[in-house]
Amino acid sequence: MTIQIGQEAPLFSLPANNGEVVSLEDYRGKNIVLYFYPKDMTPGCTTQACDFRDKIEDFSDLDTVILGVSPDPVARHEKFIEKYELPFMLLADEEHKVAEQYGVWKLKKNFGKEYMGIERSTFIIDKQGNLVKEWRKVKVKDHVAEALSYVKEELEKE
Repeated sequence: MTIQIGQEAPLFSLPANNGEVVSLEDYRGKNIVLYFYPKDMTPGCTTQACDFRDKIEDFSDLDTVILGVSPDPVARHEKFIEKYELPFMLLADEEHKVAEQYGVWKLKKNFGKEYMGIERSTFIIDKQGNLVKEWRKVKVKDHVAEALSYVKEELEKE
C-alpha cells in the first residue's frame, strides 16, 4: 500500500512508553507530527528527539502532538525518554507493521552490509486524520524547524 498526500492516514495502534496502547484515532481533532526513526540512543535519533523536545511548546500552541515511532521495545523507549526528558510519546513498532504501512521499512546499506530498517521519515496529519505532508529520507539538521514552519503556515489556517 502506498500512502498519498490528501488521503486518510493509515490507522494503527501501538504500545507506548506510558504503558498504554495508543491509536492514531485517539488524536482526531489535533494535528499530528508522526515521525519514524531508526533507533533510540543513537546520535541522529537523539538529536532529532531533542529538537522536537525543544520545540514541544510551539507545536502544542498549534494544537499539534508529536508521536515518535521506532522498532525499539517500550523498555528502551522509557530509558530514552528518561535520559533526554522527552515530553512526547514514543511508540514501539517491533514487528515494523506500521513502518510498512507508511512505506518507511526499507533495505538499508551501512559499511557494506545490507539490512532492513526504518528510513527516517516524518508525516503530518491534520485534525481530520488526513495526511497533508511527508518528508522521506529526512536529514536531521533543521528538520524540526521545517516541520514546525509547515504546521504554522499550512494548518493554522484551518
